[in-house]
Amino acid sequence: MDESTADIDKRLEELQTELIQKANSKESYDNIVNEIYRLRDLRQEILTRNALRQDKRDRIAEMTDFLNTQTGDITEFDDKLVRKLVEKTIVYYDRLVVEFKSGLEIEVNL
Repeated sequence: MDESTADIDKRLEELQTELIQKANSKESYDNIVNEIYRLRDLRQEILTRNALRQDKRDRIAEMTDFLNTQTGDITEFDDKLVRKLVEKTIVYYDRLVVEFKSGLEIEVNL
C-alpha cells in the first residue's frame, strides 16, 4: 500500500466514524456518504494504476532477464525472439513504431 492509499484509508476511517455519529444523532450525513464514495473510487483508481505500473515493471524485468540469457550476437532475423519481445509494429509512410511487450515504444525513421 503506498502513501496515498494509506492517507485515503485514514480519511475513510474518520468519515465512517463521523457518519455513525451523525446517524446516531439523526443529523444529515449525505455529504459524508458522498465523500466516502468519492474516496473509495479514488482509492480503487490508485490501486489499479499501481498494479498496471507493477505489471509494466515486471514485463521489463522479464525482457531484461531474457536478453541477458542470450548468448552471441544476433546476425539474422529470429522469429522466436521477435515473438517473445515485440507486441506490435505499426508501419507509416516514413517510419515504423515498434511496441515491445514491456510497453516501451521505439520509432524508426525510414
